[in-house]
Amino acid sequence: MSKQNDKKVLVLSFLGVITLILVVVGATYAYFAAQGGGTGNINVNAGTATTDNLSFQVGESINITANEEDFGSGAGNKVGSTYARATLTANNATNNATRNYYVYLDITSNDFEYTTEDRQAEILLKVTDPDGTEITSINGLTRKTSGRGENEVTGFDITTTEDLIRIVDNYEITSTGTVTQEWNIEIIFVNLDSDQNGNTNKTFNANLIIQETAMEGGVSIPTLANVCPDGGNLASCIQTYYTAYGEGTYGLYLHDGIGTYTNADQEAEDNSYRYAGANPNNYVCFGSDEETCPADNLYRIIGVFGDEVKLIKSDYATSALLGTNGDYSGDTYKDNTDYYKGSLDVFDAYYWNGNNQNTWSESLLNKINLNTNYLNNIGNDWNNKIANHTWQIGGNTYDNILKNTVKNTYQNEIINQLTNTTYSAKIGLMYVSDYGYAASPESWNTTLLYYDEVKSVNWLYMGLIEWTITHDASSSQVVFPLFYQGFTYGDGTKGYYVVRPVFYLNSDVQIYEGHDGTASDPYRIVI
Repeated sequence: MSKQNDKKVLVLSFLGVITLILVVVGATYAYFAAQGGGTGNINVNAGTATTDNLSFQVGESINITANEEDFGSGAGNKVGSTYARATLTANNATNNATRNYYVYLDITSNDFEYTTEDRQAEILLKVTDPDGTEITSINGLTRKTSGRGENEVTGFDITTTEDLIRIVDNYEITSTGTVTQEWNIEIIFVNLDSDQNGNTNKTFNANLIIQETAMEGGVSIPTLANVCPDGGNLASCIQTYYTAYGEGTYGLYLHDGIGTYTNADQEAEDNSYRYAGANPNNYVCFGSDEETCPADNLYRIIGVFGDEVKLIKSDYATSALLGTNGDYSGDTYKDNTDYYKGSLDVFDAYYWNGNNQNTWSESLLNKINLNTNYLNNIGNDWNNKIANHTWQIGGNTYDNILKNTVKNTYQNEIINQLTNTTYSAKIGLMYVSDYGYAASPESWNTTLLYYDEVKSVNWLYMGLIEWTITHDASSSQVVFPLFYQGFTYGDGTKGYYVVRPVFYLNSDVQIYEGHDGTASDPYRIVI
């Protein structure tokens, strides 16, 4: 009996030693200077009162250290990768289950810095969704292209980020049996083939988190209040904001032709500052000084052009603003409202020009509804904040406007009009190129006819058919509205569609301190 017990003790001791060895080997696993941490294969079950079961699994943490040999000419990029999985099993009774979850990247430490004067990205984040599609928009992050030749890579710049990043928000998973969704991320240290010695021995550490509930906090997104804490000139504050925080910070881009982000070669090159992406903080309260800005007084900043800020009404204008005379169609827009993103219950529709001619100077929508009724209805104080502007209304052909990427559309619409025609007035409509440049830069090489593919990353998209100011100069009746699915197309002037007034503020317009430019706390104009 004693020998048998001794054998058992010996066997158990041997197994314990083997287990310890495996633990030690696993703990010291590494690749390049990017190591896998110890959070792999964590399963979290989130069952309900039924037999539905939602479980989560995450891969190893990512740890990257930059060594001197990593900066040599010809050395490649370093990549750390991990994943997050959600698995949903439906109950046996209905064989149908739907749940939602959140995915975060928690950057626990990061002391990397920019080593080039133009702040080229040195740490990039790439995210692939369960369908295998790369994510191109994450709130608070800017996509950039860095590196040269074989080292060139595009991703979200997180070179100096040390925070919680929300990868996906309330993502839906549905199952009639068992379904698994997997998110994959890569953290890339880019060899810029330049002097990056300032990052020698710098480290980056991050974990993926996947769960059913939202987390507090996240990437801190600066607002104009960070650079204009006491308020000030709106145009100057936006320009200072860009200088302080750089290209793409919450969707602000300088179109000077030398950007460092994806499709920077598609810039307008007019030195404008334009907002782009899904939902930048570019809201302004115009026409009201109430403590809480009414929804009907919310406008958004298209950009800064010279020293003037260009605004567009956030939601569509009703007849209370534009009147029921002029080019009012007498109809309420009803079609395709399933795409609509705003809060109106009634949509008043207008002709572009009721006389069936695409000459903007003859349009009653222009002369009566916008430049008479609207200006009268907002009152003198607010009317006086609007600049008289020279609008480019020469137009161009269908092919030159719609069958082009946004830069070529801009050139044909603004610079090289088919006929050199302008119109001086306070109120107008958006240009087709305004809509094109409001999409995230990754979309700017998409033809305007196919902008339905990128409407989810275009803050100007509101979901109904609406007028632009641009017409087909090769025809006497065709103009270019935005279709409800997100692309631009050609149509006659007697369609009855919705309208959003557009105008430029006077160069001396000031804003009050302490507002962040969101829909709930828009920038407030000093009257």
